This record gives sequence, C-alpha cells and structure tokens, in this order.
Amino acid sequence: MIYKTPAEWRGAAHKRVALFGMSGLGKTRIAAMLRDAGAWFHYSVDFRIGTRYMGEHIVDNFKREAMRNPFLRDLLRGDSIYIASNITFQNLAPLSTYLGKPGDPAKGGIPFAEYLARQRQHRAAEIAATHDALVFLDKARDIYGYAHFVADTSGSLCEIVDPEDRADPVLRDLAAATLPVWIRGAESHARELEARFDRAPKPMYYPEPFLIDLWERYCADRAVAPDAVDPDAFVRHGFRALVAHRLTRYRAIAERWGVTVEAEEAAALRDPRDFDDLVAEALARR
Repeated sequence: MIYKTPAEWRGAAHKRVALFGMSGLGKTRIAAMLRDAGAWFHYSVDFRIGTRYMGEHIVDNFKREAMRNPFLRDLLRGDSIYIASNITFQNLAPLSTYLGKPGDPAKGGIPFAEYLARQRQHRAAEIAATHDALVFLDKARDIYGYAHFVADTSGSLCEIVDPEDRADPVLRDLAAATLPVWIRGAESHARELEARFDRAPKPMYYPEPFLIDLWERYCADRAVAPDAVDPDAFVRHGFRALVAHRLTRYRAIAERWGVTVEAEEAAALRDPRDFDDLVAEALARR
C-alpha cells in the first residue's frame, strides 16, 4: 500500500485513493464531495467506460432503434438529426441501456448471445478504463494542478481482477498508485439495495462463467425457453446472487490490497477533513 500508517496518510502532499464496493453505497457521493471542495480530481471509471470505450456501441444502439421508426430513419439517413449519448457522472443510463437484459423481446429483452457479447465488451472496457486511472492521475497533477486524486471505480471492479494474485495487472497498477478503499455495507444495506433494485431493475455486469451458469439454471429450474424469460425477473434474481458473490471478492481486495470503511461511516462524511480522518482510522485498524 502506498500509505501504510495514519501518519503517512495525513502527511502526504498528494493523497490518492480508489473507492470500491457495491453501487449505491456512496462511492460517487464521496468522490463528488471531495471534488466540490476544490483540491481533489474526480475520475469516474463508469463515465470513462461509457464515453471512451463504449460510447460508439451506445450511440449505434440508439441509431438502430431510430432506424425502426420511418420518420426518424429518413432524418437520420439524410443527416438531418444528430444522435448522441448524454452520459454524466451521475447519470449512467445510456451505458445501462446498452448492456440490456436477456430474455423475451416483447418485454424489452435481447437474445442471450447478444447479451453475452455486450458483457464481454464491458469487461474489456472496464479493464482499460481502470488502467486509465493512472493516466488521469498524472493529468490531474501535471495539467490541472490538483493536489489529490480519487478514482470512483465501477461496482464490478471485483469481477475483472483476481484478488488472490499479487501479480494481477489491474490491482497491481491501481494499488501502486492509489490506496484502495472498500466501502463495506452491512446486511441491512444489502437488503436495501435489493429492495431498490426490485423497484427499478437495471442491467448489470456479471463474470462470464457465473452468468452462463446463472442463466442456464434459471431457465432449467423454471422450465422456460430463453426467449420467453422475463428480463426484469431474471436480473432481479441475478442481482441477489451477485451481491453474495461479490462480497467475498471485495473483502479479499481490501485484505490484500487496501483498507475497509463501513458504509455508515462513509454516509456520515461531510467534508474532506472527515474523509482524511476516516482513512487514517481505517489504516490504524488494519
């Protein structure tokens, strides 16, 4: 770790952290709080995925939908309209929409083979975008003059790395430049996230072997054809399985590569000084 003691952290002229954990536990809120105070550069992995690496896929998907409409098709082919993705740090809906959900097309689903192809695109994009944190760390300091740097990683960081492998290329580079900080949720947070997901199911990234097994078991257990699966029902089922699957992987990253803070502690942060204190406490607990 680049900071081994609370004193090293507090005395660092350039503080560098990478927040990780389940989506919905405060990574982006904390990163935005640090950014808004003026001294921190906020790098969003999901934003980078949706712009640099998946942007063309996302826009092409919009165009395919537009071409189904005769009115829009003529305007698009005549270059009379322009279609773009308005993705932001707070609104990642264009990326989620592109990833889609597998199942019945009448209910908004896409074929599982297409879904799997888009998952593979996301994996490659997330690996590249996470590596890019190091590029932007240098830019933040050398071009923009920021003293500190926070990487707001994707909730699926744990799925693109092997926490047990000390030579893992993503974690090795990330931990060499930043302090990974896990925001750990309690059981009550998991239930809250599941309830929120039930109200508004959204696409997720799954590791491929896990996803294939989950899909095949889901179809077999319910005796349902792949093109008859309710897309929302499947992703609700998948989210619950994914929460449990990710917990052990997040823990392994924190134990071997970084530190842990509790979601309640993170929710209580009000300014960068609170954040400095929390990370110092996490280092002292380690």
